[in-house]
Amino acid sequence: MKLTVENWGKVDGQTVPVKLFTLENNHGMKLRVTNYGCIVTSIETPDRDGKLADVVLGYESLDKYLAGHPFFGAIAGRYANRIKDGRYELDGEVFQLETNEIPTGQHLHGGSKGFDKQVWNFAIEEQGEATYLHFSRVSPHGESGFGGTLLVSHTIGLDELNQVHFNFKAVTDQPTVINLVNHSYYNLGGHDSGTVDNHELKLYSEFYTPVDESMIPTGEIRAVTHSDLDFSECNKVGAREFDHNFVLNNGKMERGYCYAAELYDADTGRTMDVLTTQPAVQFYNGFKLANKSWIGRHGRKYENRAGLCLETQHFPDSPNQPHFPSVRLNPSEHFEEKTIHRFGVK
Repeated sequence: MKLTVENWGKVDGQTVPVKLFTLENNHGMKLRVTNYGCIVTSIETPDRDGKLADVVLGYESLDKYLAGHPFFGAIAGRYANRIKDGRYELDGEVFQLETNEIPTGQHLHGGSKGFDKQVWNFAIEEQGEATYLHFSRVSPHGESGFGGTLLVSHTIGLDELNQVHFNFKAVTDQPTVINLVNHSYYNLGGHDSGTVDNHELKLYSEFYTPVDESMIPTGEIRAVTHSDLDFSECNKVGAREFDHNFVLNNGKMERGYCYAAELYDADTGRTMDVLTTQPAVQFYNGFKLANKSWIGRHGRKYENRAGLCLETQHFPDSPNQPHFPSVRLNPSEHFEEKTIHRFGVK
């Protein structure tokens, strides 16, 4: 396992310098990560003929990320996904968050200056079969409107099994809510290969949470059968619009992880399995990417459906939906969730 660290710039108002880390295993797979927003900038993995391609959307410079992007490869938090009207209540106290998603008027992904806009402290752990980057920061009480001072760490690693690890941990000094996600956009044909319409997807889910016109769950948990959302068997993604939270069924387990998804690109033979400890996965196929002009790595313009997201998570708006799995974190508790993205070929 090889590791290189480059100076990648500085963010105004933040004291920690920005670094770019490149991890490479003995199979030639490369993972590039920066401590700005814990962003995965690049994942190079071989196809069935051994040819490497970059399978995530992203940029080649810090300046481009600072200019804005739709969460390419970044952490989303303190609460990923949406909270209705940006408001939640804990123990009788109401917390008002920023309603930063303009089209819907909801709170999204931690606000306009969430965890994705921070430069994180870092530590490196090199093992024989894996290398891990441990990112950490303190999110103060009141940041983006959330209550409680949160000590949070996000570990991203690469091992010799072509697995990328995303691990989250946190503790708090006051009751708070938390939901953390890596928001990478994947295209197994390569970031510059066109749409993901022909990708084949299986989700280990029999139910999803329907939403209203503001993308907030109605509270219902509905079966996917006889609907366009049925990916319980492998199906082509197609040129449709997906941005839905799927409830995982724990039907296939491995070492404490449940399978969330299997993705396959027949043209290249690349596969990606997603395993997680989280209760759900948000499947978004990037159908809104062309709402703005995103010029990605090496001048590639990312059009609609240029990449898809499989965001392992808790349910959207859980603080306001008591029958959803709890996202409350108390001072006496430790938050911990883990996800693996395993790359291969067939």
